[in-house]
Amino acid sequence: MRILGIDPGYGIVGFGVIDYENGEYKVIDYGVIETPKEESIPVRLAMIYDAIKQLIETYKPEQMAVEELFYFKNQTTIIPVAEARGIILLAGIHSCGEIFEYTPLQIKQALTGNGRAEKAQVQYMVTAILGLEKIPKPDDAADALAVAITHANFNQSLI
Repeated sequence: MRILGIDPGYGIVGFGVIDYENGEYKVIDYGVIETPKEESIPVRLAMIYDAIKQLIETYKPEQMAVEELFYFKNQTTIIPVAEARGIILLAGIHSCGEIFEYTPLQIKQALTGNGRAEKAQVQYMVTAILGLEKIPKPDDAADALAVAITHANFNQSLI
């Protein structure tokens, strides 16, 4: 089963593509989609949409998993991030067909066994589970891989 994991944002969107078969994980690719700060939000959203569609076309995931938003202190960015997440979901449902969503608590629980785990603990587990030599960078890419791993762990019956 090929899974595309997404860590949504509007300045940086993390993505991670893994294959999961018989309890084994294989990293296909990971990275980020970056949008220029000087561009307007509509232009940045179009860039994200096009990039997600391209990822789906390139890697042909069977399922897509996206991190749900949580409300944080910086209220000035919540609306653009929510708009970007909507664009990501739209691109995914049109091109991939199946989307699953996980809260940050579910992701931390799935990877570390502790829903209140620190970011460093999650990154360590991503590295260990995927057999990588070092923590994926930037953090958004590691977060996206965590989303994909969470999907594989939560949905054994689907895979």
